[in-house]
Amino acid sequence: MGKRTIVALPGDGIGKIVLKEALRVLDAAGFDAEYVWGDIGWDFWCSEGDALPDRTIQLLAKHKIALFGAITSKPKDKAEAELNPELRGKGLVYYSPIVTMRQHFGLDICIRPCKTFKGNPLNFIRRGFGGKIEEPEIDTMIFRQNTECLYGGVEWTNPSDQVYDALMTHKKFKENFAWCPRPELAVSTRIFTKKYTTRIVKAAFEYAREKGFDTVTVCEKPNVVRETSGMMLKIAQDMSRNDFPGIKVQDTNIDAQMMWLTKNPETYHVIVAGNMFGDIVSDGFAGLVGGLGFACSANIGEQVAVFEPTHGSAPKYADFSPSIVNPIAMILSGCMMLDHIGEYALSAKIHKAVTEVVAEGEVRSYDMMKLPGSPKAVEMGAASSSQMADAVIAKMK
Repeated sequence: MGKRTIVALPGDGIGKIVLKEALRVLDAAGFDAEYVWGDIGWDFWCSEGDALPDRTIQLLAKHKIALFGAITSKPKDKAEAELNPELRGKGLVYYSPIVTMRQHFGLDICIRPCKTFKGNPLNFIRRGFGGKIEEPEIDTMIFRQNTECLYGGVEWTNPSDQVYDALMTHKKFKENFAWCPRPELAVSTRIFTKKYTTRIVKAAFEYAREKGFDTVTVCEKPNVVRETSGMMLKIAQDMSRNDFPGIKVQDTNIDAQMMWLTKNPETYHVIVAGNMFGDIVSDGFAGLVGGLGFACSANIGEQVAVFEPTHGSAPKYADFSPSIVNPIAMILSGCMMLDHIGEYALSAKIHKAVTEVVAEGEVRSYDMMKLPGSPKAVEMGAASSSQMADAVIAKMK
């Protein structure tokens, strides 16, 4: 395959660090790519009033594939206060650039793998029968609907007459919230559409069939959130019956699912959920396999795909010298990108190297050593970000 052009979006804080290390690993694996760098993040919000400038959107539209580090998001009052003085008071509103990318490019399918690496000291353990210590092997793929639900951005504080009057047509709103003065009322919507709910559910079923799993778990709350969660569950049940007869549907409520995470996580292999509950359950599972330092993800649309670790920008760690943050989640996000574009051998090569480094345990980042996140972590034996990447690269040689 010829040289690829990849949009590199470092973003804020540690995003810049982990992306640099992941690109070194990709290069060492033999991935032939040209990287074009896109402007994104808090600095551009402060200086331009736009955390995702149009020039970056145009890069994504042209090249289709991006690796993304992390961004900083802050509440609207703090976002306004940190704008350059000449931009304040002009009605500019901060929007998360990753949420904007997802919606602008229709990156509706979010895939988040949570898989045990043998030898990882951060793996979940439990006490079994007779007090025996057990370390279950977890292999879970979470399919999160990425563009709708509570993250759709359709919300109001002090809603207009038109919105308020519409809300008042609903019996429950009239009974329970008519007492509230409108200036004291905030409303966020949870919107599901049949088209995009069907797409994420189908992606989960296709993955289950490909991997030989016989169950897809719908993790929602249809007993309370009846319309939206109910839509996803019904679509999954119909799809199981009509299109994937060998794969059954299991229905779990998000609150109960979080409890079951520490009881029998190894029994869940394919989970599908809406945006908010998918975000919650994927972080929960990530905590069982090493935390956010191992949590990679893909945001996939019909034309554009963006690959990112699920951790934040962690600005308090950004200026440590040397950097101590674990780059594995970003490296694994690069593997997901390689799989997406058909570079399976390169992806497997990197993944095998990561697996061997973790299993050997000779090179461990501060989180794997359960050390405080401070500049002294390296003095205490933790590998720096570069040393972790170096270890992976060495395994590929």
